[in-house]
Amino acid sequence: MTRLSVNINKIATLRNARGGNIPDVVKAAIDCQDFGAQGITVHPRPDERHIRYQDVHDIRPVVHTEFNIEGYPNRKFIDLVIGVKPEQVTLVPDPPNALTSNAGWDTAKHGGFLKEVVAEFHDAGIRTSLFIDTEPELIFKAAETGTNRVELYTEPYAVQFHQDRDKAIKPFIAAAETAHQAGLGLNAGHDLNLDNLKFFAQHIPHLLEVSIGHALISDALYLGLENTIQLYLRELRS
Repeated sequence: MTRLSVNINKIATLRNARGGNIPDVVKAAIDCQDFGAQGITVHPRPDERHIRYQDVHDIRPVVHTEFNIEGYPNRKFIDLVIGVKPEQVTLVPDPPNALTSNAGWDTAKHGGFLKEVVAEFHDAGIRTSLFIDTEPELIFKAAETGTNRVELYTEPYAVQFHQDRDKAIKPFIAAAETAHQAGLGLNAGHDLNLDNLKFFAQHIPHLLEVSIGHALISDALYLGLENTIQLYLRELRS
């Protein structure tokens, strides 16, 4: 079954709005795993507007499933990840002021840079994944960096899903096959939710993991965190 990694950034956003430690992101990581999540994802940004660098250190000891740290690989981020040593690091091309991830890597343009960064993480024993769009050329170029996996940027699928789901899923099926052909593991994430996740998971071959944060945490406000995680897992099992 495709694994569910819960991104807890929005828990930190709520905490930071008031100050203090409510809600507690460490407890959220523990609870998500106890409720069935097979991984915890965080995405610390330079301005620490949600997950802080200290949070990453605090969360590491309680993650007994898989810890996935996302972010742009500047020197500070690289040092953080190597020091914490998660099971996986997902590299995204976000500029420092980005509101959220909105594009995958141009692996043709940045391949040399990414190859050096991937090698540094591999030397530390950390699995790597590159956030990427569906173009076949970019996926093959991703493989040339030595990365273990790619994470498909799924917002275009989510935007088009209710208009034409078959058209929306088509480039992602092709991308999944390309990644498999290139010897890459496959993850996916961004704007997947309870409406579109089942269709995506049923049609994408070789899908190892989805990372879901905003929609899942938003659903939890109405449905409860434990129930929400079970609902997402049910969509992946269907």
